[in-house]
Amino acid sequence: MPLSLRSFGTVEEASAALKAPNARYLGGGTLVVRAANEGDLTFDTFVRATDARLRNIEITGSTVTLGASVTMAQIVKHPALAFLAPAARAVGGPAIRNMASVGGNLFAPAPYGDFAVALLALGARVDVGGKTVDIDRFLATRDESRDVVSAVHFELPKEGAFRFAKVSRVKPKGVAVLSIGALIEQDGAGAVKAARIALGCMADRPMRAKAAEKALIGSMLTEDGIAGAAATVGEGTEPITDPVASAWYRAEVLPVHLRRLLLK
Repeated sequence: MPLSLRSFGTVEEASAALKAPNARYLGGGTLVVRAANEGDLTFDTFVRATDARLRNIEITGSTVTLGASVTMAQIVKHPALAFLAPAARAVGGPAIRNMASVGGNLFAPAPYGDFAVALLALGARVDVGGKTVDIDRFLATRDESRDVVSAVHFELPKEGAFRFAKVSRVKPKGVAVLSIGALIEQDGAGAVKAARIALGCMADRPMRAKAAEKALIGSMLTEDGIAGAAATVGEGTEPITDPVASAWYRAEVLPVHLRRLLLK
């Protein structure tokens, strides 16, 4: 089946064209082009927006704005985003990172979407369809969307507050067994006063480990202090099974890697 490409100067025009059931948005193309090459017949038209603002990285005060077309390679190179570099590097090899975009990663199904795990931990907000929504809501409803994501926003974390880990069998660019992002705020005594923990491969899309978050509040980041979080991190999860790992294996190793991440 022949494929066509339609380019538009604005996100609004691209969103309108994307309403056609046979259209798919073309960002970096790492997923949708592969689907076409593998014979996906559910679409025959690529839609893209060429607005240069989609590739902008802006930092205003403590707020970071990433255009949806910002690539993982851009993030790795940005000095103010060094804390996010491990999450960006988790996305494939150099060639993939030169194409893979922030917006595309938000739609990536497990076992992909490692960068979306980081954004979920950071409590990002997503600009989509002319509205700004919390990333939790966006991820829950993303399959229903026919609008173009234009940007994501999040607050710069305090030094050392954000942590990320990807576990894979093939290093450095293998598919994830699981990934974990954590944003931990501590008081002056070192006790946890706020926590967001995001998991990849523990469902068909990134999800929060809310029981583990709750268990951390008031605790110190010690073996004893994080024991409750490690014991409850699997609550509500439905790990995927694929050629990389079974659901059983993912569930078994999740507490181990959470402990390692929190005790860094």
